[in-house]
Amino acid sequence: MITAAREGLAESTQRRVLHRTRTEMKLVTAIIKPFLLEEVRDALIAAGVAGLTITEVKGFGAQRGHAEIYGGEEFSVHFVSKLRVEIVVMEKNLAKAIDAICGSARTGTVGDGKIFVTPIERAVRIRTGETDIYAI
Repeated sequence: MITAAREGLAESTQRRVLHRTRTEMKLVTAIIKPFLLEEVRDALIAAGVAGLTITEVKGFGAQRGHAEIYGGEEFSVHFVSKLRVEIVVMEKNLAKAIDAICGSARTGTVGDGKIFVTPIERAVRIRTGETDIYAI
């Protein structure tokens, strides 16, 4: 009887800990200039980030594109090529990850990019079924 009560208490505590852990995970999405990828990757690894995902994207911000000259002809580029870098970090490591991205992706010119932070409700490692912090 005591063992069953302890197991129930342990299970209840484990659920609370996992629930609290879920809210502590953050998705950091950074839009950066493509030629800065290696610097950003190295800075994130140095900051302790275990993995990242890269997607080639196109878009525009305040600059609304730009003009380029190719073969003596000038033409407008309405969508600028960028990279979207996505990482998942614990909230306690969030500032360090953001500082790593800013420090390595900042050129001081228009179009350096943006960083967005979103809460992660749940994470699951497909191969093992591990969840939440154990999956990242």
